[in-house]
Amino acid sequence: MEYRLLGNSGLRVSELCFGAGTFGRDSEFFKEWGLMEGDAAKRIVDLCVDAGINFFDTADVYSDGESEKVLGESIRHLDRSQLVIGTKATFRLGTGINDAGQSRHHLIRSIEGSLKRLGTDYIDVYYMHEVDALTPMEETLYTLNRAVEEGKIRYIGCSNFSGWQLMKSLSISERYGWARYVVQQSYYSLIGRDFEWELMPLGRSEKVGTAVWSPLGWARLTGKYSRNKPKPTTSRLNDEKMIAAGPKVSDEHLYNVVDAIEAIAQETGKSVPEISLNWLLHRPTVSTIIIGGRSEEQLKQNFKAVGWKLTPEQMTKLDEASKVIAAYPYWHQRQFPERNPDLL
Repeated sequence: MEYRLLGNSGLRVSELCFGAGTFGRDSEFFKEWGLMEGDAAKRIVDLCVDAGINFFDTADVYSDGESEKVLGESIRHLDRSQLVIGTKATFRLGTGINDAGQSRHHLIRSIEGSLKRLGTDYIDVYYMHEVDALTPMEETLYTLNRAVEEGKIRYIGCSNFSGWQLMKSLSISERYGWARYVVQQSYYSLIGRDFEWELMPLGRSEKVGTAVWSPLGWARLTGKYSRNKPKPTTSRLNDEKMIAAGPKVSDEHLYNVVDAIEAIAQETGKSVPEISLNWLLHRPTVSTIIIGGRSEEQLKQNFKAVGWKLTPEQMTKLDEASKVIAAYPYWHQRQFPERNPDLL
């Protein structure tokens, strides 16, 4: 397992991060991911640690706080100082008028709630889970900076921000000398490369690392979907709510990408998910990839994505098969590589 710096910080995290969205006791939405708790969850954590993973990701909204509780219970027997725990806040957790967003009122309560559920004195990486357009960025960043100064949070990150929103946040932090976002948790996959248009160049310029969520394209790159295979009957993509909540991908684009992956699988003896994850590991700004698994077997399969590298020719083949027409002004800028060499 390789360990990488988390953006412009001195914190080193494993190139694979375990996402605890599958941890919980009951949730209408997250049950589609395959919930687990108790000894099963502790066993998953131990497998991750044995494989060299030190980074674990959750959120207060996952199973209404139950994911944090189960993760906290599952790491209690381990040396906390050797683990990096990330969690998030912003989405609604409660029925009160102020039980959502990034106001000082909500964040102070959210931090305390997460610390209690996780059973820890500090959170290593605390993400703003979504944009809150109603709260001034200064209020949010001031509150996060105070939590850093108080030792309740070590580093801060954001998730699902646009480029201008992240850049404005970084500018505010610089202006006042406050803690800055060192990592963005973003959707990125071989079938979802919008991240490369704006957020990746920003990350390279401002040294913001990336923690990739849903690296297998919302379960589409698990090897179960292929041009010549019937669609699986047991999949989260058979649930309309799950489809609506995730990225939109046409079948033809998916199959074109999977065709290229399967051709490389024939050359390498690697599986579709292994190749998909390995491609991401060698993309700019990627600090870590968040993986999960409904079972120990799925988890172990994901571990096989590290320790090897696709050839330049194979990377190019995947790049070509998965590229889409960029939005304006990016398609125009890419016509001038002489002056814009870092645009992909």
